[in-house]
Amino acid sequence: MHIKPENFDQYTFSKQPDYLESEVRKEFAKAVPLRTVVVYCYDPRVTGIPEAVAKEFDDVFPGEVILDDDGNKVGSTTTVFEVIVAGGRAVDAMRSVTVAQHLFGIKNIVVVHHTNCGATSFTADGIIDAYKQEQGSDISNIYERESMCISDYSASLGHDVSLLRQSPGTPKQADIYGYLYDTDNGGLTKIVEDLA
Repeated sequence: MHIKPENFDQYTFSKQPDYLESEVRKEFAKAVPLRTVVVYCYDPRVTGIPEAVAKEFDDVFPGEVILDDDGNKVGSTTTVFEVIVAGGRAVDAMRSVTVAQHLFGIKNIVVVHHTNCGATSFTADGIIDAYKQEQGSDISNIYERESMCISDYSASLGHDVSLLRQSPGTPKQADIYGYLYDTDNGGLTKIVEDLA
């Protein structure tokens, strides 16, 4: 079944009669007991990262979807939210962290990079030059060079944890961690820890 464009507004919380943002936020916080945001790469070999993080932090993933009496999906028991971006880099996840805090509240932010990641196969200069040659675009000022690729796992995780901590959109009470995930055996190694 497809939704007709003229009916889209019925699915938008802020367009409902008597909408009150503070009340909607309270309901969202009750509907999903979010505790941990995990930022990781879109590489299909690392789909086990959220479960590994849940185990490490005694969280719930994937959890169960909660239905109301009419069978509508109204919540979840998961305590882990995924933010999936190239290389698992924090620069691409910052708005998602801000929104997650606003709607649900966050205790932990976990950035996970993984072994044999594609983001280790190029350099910042290489991608900048390739875009100039292949796309006719100058991307040199779009992103910090330190956020473009991964040349050293400890340095990139340290950079990403610091970037998140310094962001005004990161909750001050959140603990932030950087982990390396072994693509082959699913093991997690803590590299960086920044406790609130």
